[in-house]
Amino acid sequence: MLGYGYQTLAQELNRLGKIYPFLQTACIGQSAMGRDIHALRIGHGTKEIHFNAAMHANEWITAPLLMQFVEDLACAYARGTAWQGRNVRRILSEYALWVVPMVNPDGVELVLHGLPEDHPHREALLAWNKGSLSFINWKANIRGVDLNDQFPAHWDEEKLRREHDGPGERDYGGEAPLSEPEAAALAHFTECHDFELVVALHTQGREIYWNYRDYEPAEAEALAERLALASNYEAVKLTGSDAGYKDWFIQQFRRPGFTVEVGFGVNPLPVETFALLYEEVVPILLTALEL
Repeated sequence: MLGYGYQTLAQELNRLGKIYPFLQTACIGQSAMGRDIHALRIGHGTKEIHFNAAMHANEWITAPLLMQFVEDLACAYARGTAWQGRNVRRILSEYALWVVPMVNPDGVELVLHGLPEDHPHREALLAWNKGSLSFINWKANIRGVDLNDQFPAHWDEEKLRREHDGPGERDYGGEAPLSEPEAAALAHFTECHDFELVVALHTQGREIYWNYRDYEPAEAEALAERLALASNYEAVKLTGSDAGYKDWFIQQFRRPGFTVEVGFGVNPLPVETFALLYEEVVPILLTALEL
C-alpha cells in the first residue's frame, strides 16, 4: 500500500460489497471537486454508531485503518466467529455501525498524487502553498479550508484563535461554518441519524479527546477512560479548541463524541507503520462499539 487514495477506496468498497452482501453502501454528498463521499453500514441493530476518518488530507492512513476494521468485522460476522474475545454477531444484532472512511477525498488525492498540470485549482493551490509543488503536509480540503474547523460549535471563537485568515494547508476555518460541501455533507448525514456516539479518527499523538465545554454527558470521561485502557492511549480533557466535528456533535446532541489521535510521529505517518497502528486502533473501535 503506497498510498490509499480515492480510487483505492472505491475499489475496496466494490470488493467488500461482493464478498459481504450484508454491507450497505451509500453516498452522503460530494466533495468540492464532485467526488462521492462514501458511507458504509455494517450491522442491523436499532442503535446507531458512527466512525469517520481522513478528514485531514495528510492523515489519509486513517481511511485504510477504518476500512480494514470493517472488513475484519464483516469476516467475523459472516463466519460467526469471535474477534478479540467479542461476539461480533451479538454486537451487530444490537448496533448498526456507519463509517465514512474518507471525508476529504480531494485533499487526500492532492497529498498522495500532487498537483497535475491540468488541475482546475492549480494556480490557487500553488499560491496558497507558497509556490511549492509538495503537498505532503496539506491538511485542508481542495479549497484550502480545514474541515475540522468548519463545524458550528463556537466557530467564531476558533476563527479568532487561528492565525490563518485565508486558504492554506491548515487551520483556516472558511468564510462561514459548513461552507465546505464535505463538512456540510457530514453534518447533514449526522443529523439524519440517531447516533449513540461518534468517533473521528485522526493522527497522531496516541490521545483520545472526549469533552467539549461541559456539554458532554456525565459518563463521557469514564467512557474515554475505557477506550484509553483498551489501547494504552491517554484520555485528554481538551480546552481552547472549537469548531471540530466531535465538538459540534457533543454540543448538538449531548452525547459522547471522541477524537482519537492514532499513532505517534510526524504526519503523514509512514505507511510502514500501518500494522502497528491497526493493532492500536482495533481495541479502541471494538470497545466503542460496546460502550
